[in-house]
Amino acid sequence: MPVDDDQTWASRAACAGCEPDRLFVQGAAQREVRELCFSCPVRLDCLADALTSHTAFGVWGGLTERERRAVLRQYPHVTNWAEWLREADDELVDELQADRPPRVIARMRAQQRARLEEARTA
Repeated sequence: MPVDDDQTWASRAACAGCEPDRLFVQGAAQREVRELCFSCPVRLDCLADALTSHTAFGVWGGLTERERRAVLRQYPHVTNWAEWLREADDELVDELQADRPPRVIARMRAQQRARLEEARTA
């Protein structure tokens, strides 16, 4: 069953007992919330669901809304985020699967610089 059809993962989330307002914060407070995500057994299910539904606010699966927007822009071809997070041979997937905060924005900027440099030298 696809992740977005099965919401039972949410009951096993590390944040399941948290006040919702704690998860929908701005700025530096998001870093604190993200720390909770990296102890969560269903973090990738949460992230896949947020990417699939284009969730606009809050920290989901360890990513802020800004990071999720960057991922969605960088990978517009992905149609099944749960499968992609489990199976894709991609450096970002490795980064997202790690039990630490990913450097999504820095990675996206580096990839963009590399593409620009490649285009300039071609």
